[in-house]
Amino acid sequence: MIQRVGSIVRDKIFPSLTWKKEATSIPTIYLTFDDGPIPEITPWVLDQLAKYNAKATFFCVGDNIRKHPEVYNKVLEAGHTAGNHTFNHLQYWKTSYNKYLDNVKVCDEQLVSNPLFDTDRKKPLFRPPHGQVGKQMIHTLKEKYEIIMWHVLTRDYNKNFNEEKCLATAIKLTEDGSIVVFHDSIKAEKNLRYVLPRFLEHFSKKGYVFASL
Repeated sequence: MIQRVGSIVRDKIFPSLTWKKEATSIPTIYLTFDDGPIPEITPWVLDQLAKYNAKATFFCVGDNIRKHPEVYNKVLEAGHTAGNHTFNHLQYWKTSYNKYLDNVKVCDEQLVSNPLFDTDRKKPLFRPPHGQVGKQMIHTLKEKYEIIMWHVLTRDYNKNFNEEKCLATAIKLTEDGSIVVFHDSIKAEKNLRYVLPRFLEHFSKKGYVFASL
């Protein structure tokens, strides 16, 4: 099942995290892509976005930037935003506090290694892998980062999830201001290649624009 995080969670439990953006005069969707950049999927994603003049935010795994700097460069050259997704895609609940923080810092080093990375924004972006984060870590990271969560989690990474149902449910749950999570990863490829172009076409026809965070 695709998840849309309820307002009680957003507003009461973790109100300092960004789950959704305020509606504007032009209906806007904020597409995000986790776990890349990789040569097998990310360039294809960039091509799909370009067809609709869509901008997105890529939450990059630092080790993937290290291994594929040319793909990361394409993301930035296309005018998209890049955010921190830790260097090794760590699970917060299985990682010590200090090791996790160090891993975030190492990912930062990879992000800023490209001169096209925007170092001028007030706060860089961070998304915890698997959505796992605790109150102590939030308190620490909030000093430097805007922590981005989601309004719609497409679950495109679930290989057993029917592509048509994935698309239909994502369309149903997405609305003005939604932060939508896709994955530019091998695991998500089956669903992503079906869902993303159709999702872009559907909302473009309805007058939506796609913006980066």
